[in-house]
Amino acid sequence: MKTMKHNPSKRLFKLDCGDIYLQEFTLNDANPIHRISNQPGIAHYLPDWKSTVEQRVEWLTHYEIPANKSFLEAAFHTRNPADHYLKLGVFRKDTEELIGWCCTGIKEELPAPNREIMYAISSEHQGNGYATKASIGLIEYLFTQTNVDLLNAVALLDNDSSIKVIEKCGFTFQAQVTIDEEPYLHYRLNKSDYERSARR
Repeated sequence: MKTMKHNPSKRLFKLDCGDIYLQEFTLNDANPIHRISNQPGIAHYLPDWKSTVEQRVEWLTHYEIPANKSFLEAAFHTRNPADHYLKLGVFRKDTEELIGWCCTGIKEELPAPNREIMYAISSEHQGNGYATKASIGLIEYLFTQTNVDLLNAVALLDNDSSIKVIEKCGFTFQAQVTIDEEPYLHYRLNKSDYERSARR
């Protein structure tokens, strides 16, 4: 995947990841995000994403879309996203259907530097490698177009599919941590390790 420097004032931010692409959220995404976030498997692991359509429209309008713009402006002008969040939809190229999301933000429960990536794919599209492709696309962008040099990922102990994605992306297990009274597996990926694996 070739990552180009993006000027956020020109067009929607988009990352090409083969048969899928990542794109910053718009209000048109409210209904599919709502539908996916309320699927039992997604709601179990990501309860904070569950919402009504009206709530999702409000969150997109007042929080997620402005936060994306702040992240992209900071990354474009200074390469330093600081503590900004970036939430991208995962779209199939052949249908342009939103099938999930892949995001990066600060995980306050982890020790600094504590920027993480996270992802979710709709139940009917799981098992096709989309979460791995999306995550690798976002990782490459962060490590080549910003000053981020370490990323975190966490997964509940029973979330086998998420653990497989994390390991496929090259993250190294650190320890078991407790977040909101739940045990999680904590992984990290250094930019230097990513660059070494990319050269192979």
